[in-house]
Amino acid sequence: MTDTLHTIPLTSDLVRGAIELEHTPRGVQPHRLPAWARHQLPDPQLLMAEAQPSGVRLVLRTTATVVELETRPTRIAYVGAPARPRGVYELLVDGVPTAAGVVDGGDVLSIDMTTGERTMLAGEPGVVTFSGLPARDKTVELWLPHNELTELVALRADAAVWPAPSGDRRVWLHHGSSISHGSNALTPTGTWPAIAARTAGVELVNLGFGGSALLDPLTARTLRDTPADVISVKMGINLVNLDGMRLRVFTAAMHGFLDTIRDGHPHTPLLLASPILCPIHEDTPGPGMPDPATLGTDTVRFMATGNPADVAYGKLTLSVIREEMARLVAARQREDPALHYLDGRVLYGEADAAAHPLPDALHPDAASHEIIGERFAQVAFGPRGPLA
Repeated sequence: MTDTLHTIPLTSDLVRGAIELEHTPRGVQPHRLPAWARHQLPDPQLLMAEAQPSGVRLVLRTTATVVELETRPTRIAYVGAPARPRGVYELLVDGVPTAAGVVDGGDVLSIDMTTGERTMLAGEPGVVTFSGLPARDKTVELWLPHNELTELVALRADAAVWPAPSGDRRVWLHHGSSISHGSNALTPTGTWPAIAARTAGVELVNLGFGGSALLDPLTARTLRDTPADVISVKMGINLVNLDGMRLRVFTAAMHGFLDTIRDGHPHTPLLLASPILCPIHEDTPGPGMPDPATLGTDTVRFMATGNPADVAYGKLTLSVIREEMARLVAARQREDPALHYLDGRVLYGEADAAAHPLPDALHPDAASHEIIGERFAQVAFGPRGPLA
């Protein structure tokens, strides 16, 4: 089929949700952090997360009945854990989910969770083809996998393609951890930020980075420099499960993170959300670790290894973080009325944990992503919401 299609240049005006496009010898790599940030902190976990294109999609106008995307994916495999499903590519026509597919081949990055060792096995590019599309002028969105590095090699179609107008939808800029990134969601439009954006009718830029919501100054500067009509930051779980700082440092770092965002967005509605319920870390500090008893089973679970008594010496738990974030926002609101706080347990709390327990004790399942996304749309973007 490729022989009958026209190759479309992969230009930035066809791509939404990415901060930057890197032209490589093999194709085009979407990034969710700019090059200066990637060079400043070349942490393997952060670089892997930001290059997984959660929320990134190709958006185009066309009369084509066939659209084909050639990519070189990098799948993640965890040693001792079951094979992860391949990343899903979703195609929407005029906003309606129409088809989905996967790309065979690509590279495989194997990670040993107990040692941190990483090995890469190189592979070949693959193709996902969507055919039978209506032969009329339409907007086509092709959402890239949220959990798989995706290097774009070629875009092809059987008719002309041009950028779709962005319309008058507001841009929602969001930052968070692996839950915002989409961990355990089954499809790229099934992550809770994508669900919330679709429900609220806003344009999503998702800077959710698995394992990397750590109040990094480079992330704050990226948020500062990215155009947005509304902003949200969901912070806390990684600070606990990486055991990265004590309460005194957290308070100063949280203030500095917000100050930097305000340097570029002084009056933009800004919502600071605390973590959803996570029983293992509610009152037990980190670090969090994979439970050795579950390695090699169908479901690797996480556990908290800290001592609750250390909270008296400044160790962080989710309960401590929620209390301090609420206090911090209340203090800042006197001079910053566009800053708001949301307790993450409103999105996923005790009743939800009873009905939909966290499968690995850390990340919500696909049904919970739906719950979180719909509730966020209601409480944040609803008529009385802080981002309305």
